Amino acid sequence: MHWYVIIARMTTSLLPDFRLDGKVALVTGASSGIGSRLAEGFAAAGATVVLAARREDRLQELAERIRARGSRAATVALDVTDPAAIATAFERISTSEGVVDVLVNNAGIAEPALFLKTSARSRDATMATNFTAAWDVSAEAARRLIAAGRPGSIINITSVLGIGVGVGYSAYASSKAALAQLTRSMAIEFVRHRIRVNALAPGWFVTEMNEEYFGTSAGQDYLKKIPPGRAGQLDELLGPALLLASDAGSYVNGVILPVDGAHHVALV
Repeated sequence: MHWYVIIARMTTSLLPDFRLDGKVALVTGASSGIGSRLAEGFAAAGATVVLAARREDRLQELAERIRARGSRAATVALDVTDPAAIATAFERISTSEGVVDVLVNNAGIAEPALFLKTSARSRDATMATNFTAAWDVSAEAARRLIAAGRPGSIINITSVLGIGVGVGYSAYASSKAALAQLTRSMAIEFVRHRIRVNALAPGWFVTEMNEEYFGTSAGQDYLKKIPPGRAGQLDELLGPALLLASDAGSYVNGVILPVDGAHHVALV
């Protein structure tokens, strides 16, 4: 048998490991951008996706699109900076869908400003949303997985700016670097419970958060100067996310995975 036939058969046999059939996946910040696209991808891979965000109208629109394709989707209004709301949301999910097997901590904000022009309010809001909220949501998810004796996967969405830095992003970069360290810490503590914790570190992807800037000539010029010479396409995050969420990545734990066209290599 030729080597390429063997590899083809091995590849085909591995493909089911990337499926999420029978899994419940909660995606925060699912009303737009990265969260919305990952939720669609997870649903297509067989998961029941629970869409969480503050903009309920956007969640309902996304849920309807997912259901129209024959997949399962539920919605829950959630302000991730409110610990009481987190507990309530998980209770609702537990009643309607069961235990959350896969959690994607995607909710985040960015308010770019030079260090000395960053207000205390902006700094604290950035940390509360990008770091503390991920801590609180992960804690709720992990407690319930452990109580149920179920394995699980937690995926934090950090950033290339959590690996390197850029001018004008002190609060954002600090929050994402803290989230990366939290990812590693949780991975070490939860591995005995069969809960894997990893992170994606996206480079520049055009979303509602930055589309105004990247629609300008200055934004386009900036993209031409980074190593890939372009922004990423949201679909380019799906493969890495499915690896971390599914059994295909069963031995991947504590990893901060850049998805940035090598941008992080050029940052200092």
